[in-house]
Amino acid sequence: METGKPKKTEGVIARREKRLALRLLSPTFLLVIAIVIFPLFANFWISFKPISLADLGAPTIFVKERIKGNLEQTGEKLVIEYRYRTSSMKYPLSNVSFSDILPDGVKLIQIDPPCAIETVSAKTVIKCELGAVEPKARGRIILDVMSEMPLTKEQFNVSEINTQFEATNILTSLDFSFSNYVKIFSASEFFEVLKTTIYYTFFGTAGALILGLFAAQIMQKAFPGRAIIRGILLFPYVAPVIAVAFSWVVLFDPFSGSVNAMMIELGVAEKPVNFFGQRFAMISLFGFQIKLPVALSMVILFEVWRYFPLSFLFILARMQSIPSDLYEAAEMDGATPFQQFWYLSLPHIVSILAVLFLLRFIWTFNKFDDIFLLTGGNAGTRTLTVNVYEQAFAVSNLGAGAAVAVVIFMFLLLFSILFIKFTPKDEA
Repeated sequence: METGKPKKTEGVIARREKRLALRLLSPTFLLVIAIVIFPLFANFWISFKPISLADLGAPTIFVKERIKGNLEQTGEKLVIEYRYRTSSMKYPLSNVSFSDILPDGVKLIQIDPPCAIETVSAKTVIKCELGAVEPKARGRIILDVMSEMPLTKEQFNVSEINTQFEATNILTSLDFSFSNYVKIFSASEFFEVLKTTIYYTFFGTAGALILGLFAAQIMQKAFPGRAIIRGILLFPYVAPVIAVAFSWVVLFDPFSGSVNAMMIELGVAEKPVNFFGQRFAMISLFGFQIKLPVALSMVILFEVWRYFPLSFLFILARMQSIPSDLYEAAEMDGATPFQQFWYLSLPHIVSILAVLFLLRFIWTFNKFDDIFLLTGGNAGTRTLTVNVYEQAFAVSNLGAGAAVAVVIFMFLLLFSILFIKFTPKDEA
């Protein structure tokens, strides 16, 4: 009958441990929200607003004061000029007003109609009601005054101009629109850019995996200097991207590049080839004329060369976990090296290949710096990420850039769900 007490005690302890675990993990949750979820939400929010870079700051009004006349002479007629302008290029301001304190020793003669005089704490206050001010508006208010005593500019400008207004901040308002999505999907080049992105991503990912698989297969065997060669194979991945990209641009330069010079010397090419600036080239292969995308192929080749070491490391680590007894038994049974790879190695590494393909596909689809450094998105290498940069910063259409980023996110989310669903699971 006393068996219930330990169970109750265990339940209390379990609940305490859960609460403690939640408290310990709460900083991690907050960090994930700050780094991942909040920027993602902000990107979705901006994508539904016709907003540009100039609209990031809230609209405001600027007022500057200028004095004309001789301040040091008593009885001199002076002109106070207030120049105002709005910062917004699209959105109006309402209930706009500004006020300034007239310094002691100055008598007002005439004032523009929008302004009036008030006395606050024995100070003469000039208050100007401008009302509604349209976008890009500029104007000026003129006051005629007379000096009753010598003054300096420092004495005249002792008070600051106080401005008041009401404005709608398009970034934080609840007004939403699908105009950004209509604009990007109706653009004639959008689907061409999407096709280029998929082409670049698929072949760049597949090439990096295949080259990494070959490198892992070779490095699995023991031979003198294997450790040194393994270190050399990691160089493309660990080297700074700007350094290796610049090296490729110099090597394949059509005028001073060593690759073009070697091709001409060997008779492979009759004239220099602009590898990163030429969109297409006709090549003859087995008697057929093939139209090859030169710049896009070079960018894919760079992607394969730079990121195959990551695949090489993961695949090699998985292959070295396979028991060597299996290969010895297969060799005794007369299995060829290809059969050993196909029937022994491949079934063990298919799961890591699937994970690598998913990760590399997502990373390559989001790749921007490689393409931008090599071609700038020209010569048929414009991908969706380059399009995000051009829309948001080159054209200053931040909303359209965010909309393209949302399209990228939704495409990769759909691809990831389908890939995970239909990829065979590793029972081990």
